[in-house]
Amino acid sequence: MPKTRLLVLGAVPALALAVTGCGGGKTGDQAGTGASGNGKIAVTATDTECKLERTEAASGPVTFTISNKGAKVTEFYVYATGDRIVGEVENIAPGLTRELIIELPPGTYETACKPGMVGNGIRGAFKATGESRPLTEDAKLAQAIGDYHRYVQSQTSALIDKTTEFVNAVKAGDVEKAKALYPIARTYWERIEPVAESFGDLDPAIDAREADLEAGQEWTGFHKLEKDLWVTKDISKSGPTADKLLADVKTIVEKAATAQLSPLELANGAKELLDEVATGKITGEEDAFSHTDLWDFAANLEGSRAAIAALRPVIADKDAALAKTLDEKFAAAQAELDKYRSGDGWKLHNELTEPQLKALADAINALAEPISKVAPLVATR
Repeated sequence: MPKTRLLVLGAVPALALAVTGCGGGKTGDQAGTGASGNGKIAVTATDTECKLERTEAASGPVTFTISNKGAKVTEFYVYATGDRIVGEVENIAPGLTRELIIELPPGTYETACKPGMVGNGIRGAFKATGESRPLTEDAKLAQAIGDYHRYVQSQTSALIDKTTEFVNAVKAGDVEKAKALYPIARTYWERIEPVAESFGDLDPAIDAREADLEAGQEWTGFHKLEKDLWVTKDISKSGPTADKLLADVKTIVEKAATAQLSPLELANGAKELLDEVATGKITGEEDAFSHTDLWDFAANLEGSRAAIAALRPVIADKDAALAKTLDEKFAAAQAELDKYRSGDGWKLHNELTEPQLKALADAINALAEPISKVAPLVATR
């Protein structure tokens, strides 16, 4: 958090995540039109306005190009009914332009810019019209969704199991056991974590950091318990927080089982998971009390790899050179991270030097660049 956040699966209109890099294997109008014939929709974000050059598009793949003309870091969101997040781009610094490619079924939506990355944002109505052929009409893309669905199911099952063990240790007052289980439970969360943003307040309830809290917001979830374990060192009153964490995780898993993926979600989610590392976690801001950030790094990298692996047959068909580059960059990023293994886990973040952290960030960014080309490739018929 306030981070970038893959997704999880079943029978709702397709959700979609953000592509946070520009550029792509298929460039120009192809990257922005997809099957629907939409051109790219320019969004001008300032500290007081969120202007879209048009507020209607043909249903199907839609590309928003967001330029931050303000003085504050901003975010851009597309919401469906009930504030369900359909797509997002976070951490858009002043002067930067980022792209978001999503698949929109026919219907009404809201767009929002969030200067300062807080609050409900500057909102406006948006509509997707007409009928479009879903990308999953392509048999290989449909297969990719099925393959990834099975991966997510394995992760959500383990997430409940390990979170239960962690919660039980907290409630039993076993500080050392809870400390050992904390980064392990979070591993399964981090592999699929961006799905949580699609479900309203569940993600901040589970994963909000103390620095992210807004005025009056109750602090719950993993990081509250992290502080209890490592800083206050008193978990005698942490039982209710632990119980709420487990209940919220179970709710996420239930919702995930009935969500339906678009192939663009796999592509965009793979990029987002890497951005989480390179733009936030690399600083140690995520697990600020336990310094177990490298467990999160490894989980984000694995989650990204799983999404790209599901899409790889499609990538290889459309751009064999890109598929080869992705294989090489994943291997390089993993090799860089593997330097910091410690037993069955990882070294603590505060045990790494600045040059070591920079080398990790460089390896992740080198992988993120070719991954940014996957969504435009997938959106092109």
